[in-house]
Amino acid sequence: MNLALEQDMYNPIDTIENIFVRDNISFDRRKDNELVAEVLGKWDNMLVFFAYEEHMRCLHISCLLNMETAAVDRGKMFELLALLNENLWLGHFSYWSEQKMPIFKHSLILQDTEELFTSKISKIIELSIMECERVYPIFNAVMRQNISPMQALYAEAMVM
Repeated sequence: MNLALEQDMYNPIDTIENIFVRDNISFDRRKDNELVAEVLGKWDNMLVFFAYEEHMRCLHISCLLNMETAAVDRGKMFELLALLNENLWLGHFSYWSEQKMPIFKHSLILQDTEELFTSKISKIIELSIMECERVYPIFNAVMRQNISPMQALYAEAMVM
């Protein structure tokens, strides 16, 4: 089989499923091109979503921080998002209005073989979860304790 045809048939969700089986992480394969896993976090569990768009050969990753609040000052939220995203090298934080929760997002255009993809996606999953863990207390301070974004970021910087 030639490489182009092999890549057209490759579904990265299969590889992600194998990673979660290997690491004993619970997941749900919703569709052929979608998977969601629940990851135990330091502060709370996080849902990590994966969706593959095969025509674009693009994999989308989202990590939902479990911290719903009834009322969010959207101005503060968008200020915080801008401040957090300024220093990110990978992905970005957003606010999912429908769920009233912060979310980390990243997308990849796939051109790797499966062997290279496994190590790359494992690292991206690890980094995504680490970023969410790092900012959880910051989002918590702004969303639940009504602290300004700058104060929350300053407090986080002082701890590091």
